[in-house]
Amino acid sequence: MRRNRRRAPLLKCLGADVICGVDEAGRGPLAGPVYAAAVILGKGSGIVGLADSKKLSERRRDALAATIKSGKPVKVLVDGNRLPALPMLAQAIVGGDAKVAAISAASIVAKVTRDRWCEQVHERFPQYGFDRHKGYPTAAHVLALTEHGVSAVHRRSFGPVRKLLPQGA
Repeated sequence: MRRNRRRAPLLKCLGADVICGVDEAGRGPLAGPVYAAAVILGKGSGIVGLADSKKLSERRRDALAATIKSGKPVKVLVDGNRLPALPMLAQAIVGGDAKVAAISAASIVAKVTRDRWCEQVHERFPQYGFDRHKGYPTAAHVLALTEHGVSAVHRRSFGPVRKLLPQGA
């Protein structure tokens, strides 16, 4: 990824009829993959209740994720301060998941998809409680790691997990 060198004003990008918002979920957890989503919304999509996925209940995220679909982007807005190389106008927006509906929608889709993965992996590794903490480093998750060791889905490069690995692993 490269730093965003385009300085197009935010309001100019937001004037587009169709916008693609991009966000991710799962950078902080001790286990599992990071999920990214790109959501395309037409101007005035009419989806009520879009917000940063971290500020919505699981039930509300599920309902909104089922509603979010369709379109072709003319501009891409990405949450964060870096952009991948894209064949269209794009802009990185720090805190975009709380500022732009399309990025909020992407945030919701990424979070719901990752949460579903955590619920599925919980069936394989119930002793860790992935259905509750979704892989984040809660006290209960760290205790389960200490008691049961590191599973195949834990991120071995993360400090709290790495320190529980046998030397040389």
